[in-house]
Amino acid sequence: MSSLPKPAAWTHPLPVAHPPADLAIYHLPTGTYETRAALAVRGGSFRDKRHFAASAVLIRHPEGDLLIDAGFGAGVAAHVALLPRFVRAPYQVGRTVREQLDDAGYDRGRLLGVLLTHSHWDHTSGLDGLRGTPIWMNANERQYAATDPDGKVFRQVSQGREIHEYGFADQPYLGFDSSYDVHGDGSVVIVLAGGHTTGSVIVFVTLPAGPRYAFIGDLTWQIDGIRRRVERPWLLSKLADSDPGRLRQDLLRMIALDGLMRIVPAHDLGSYDDIPLLTREAAARSH
Repeated sequence: MSSLPKPAAWTHPLPVAHPPADLAIYHLPTGTYETRAALAVRGGSFRDKRHFAASAVLIRHPEGDLLIDAGFGAGVAAHVALLPRFVRAPYQVGRTVREQLDDAGYDRGRLLGVLLTHSHWDHTSGLDGLRGTPIWMNANERQYAATDPDGKVFRQVSQGREIHEYGFADQPYLGFDSSYDVHGDGSVVIVLAGGHTTGSVIVFVTLPAGPRYAFIGDLTWQIDGIRRRVERPWLLSKLADSDPGRLRQDLLRMIALDGLMRIVPAHDLGSYDDIPLLTREAAARSH
């Protein structure tokens, strides 16, 4: 196994953020699917079976809430059937995002939209239960999703949906060239990390008490990619990544930030451990 060279740690001050006192995040797990570690990161073992998370994260903000990704939807079986046979894996289904929101008594009218880290099936399946909620995408990902074979599920679940297209006009952020500050207070900042898909993004969230999170989508599938500085296996990267060179650069940027914030790869189940689930009490506080 060959690790990437260790980048210099980030030594500049972290960006200023003024999150409102009631900003909060919640984990909405919708299921898992099985993948061997050998297929997830270089140097992984075929004996090490990983349960890849299919999750969403709710960001509660007084100016309107966002979901990061949508996890598995009610139609997940049909969505899996749209995939090439060689990428299908055993999966376990939990409650959909819509079911979790409704069971908690959450007012879905508070949602500004579903902010996709990218448009692959395991991030978009749950859009089938969130009709009426806009889909947030940048122009690069919108074009990718409209034409790439891996956008089949997205194209099905997004038919007739409102797409909110955002750009990256704000200043550089943590080594990334440009950013989009969603609320203008530094609490939720999106950066383009277009290596996995051409419009993949990372979402940085700063909580009121100071903890910071980086929701990195599929920059790496498991936290091993950050901690052991390893990329996807060569063949999997060839199949899955639009620009492996750019992905490597962005992975090194995030490795340099490890320890300064909680880094959450979308499919690493353990990385969500300290993010609370949405309860009726928590949902009531968001009204």
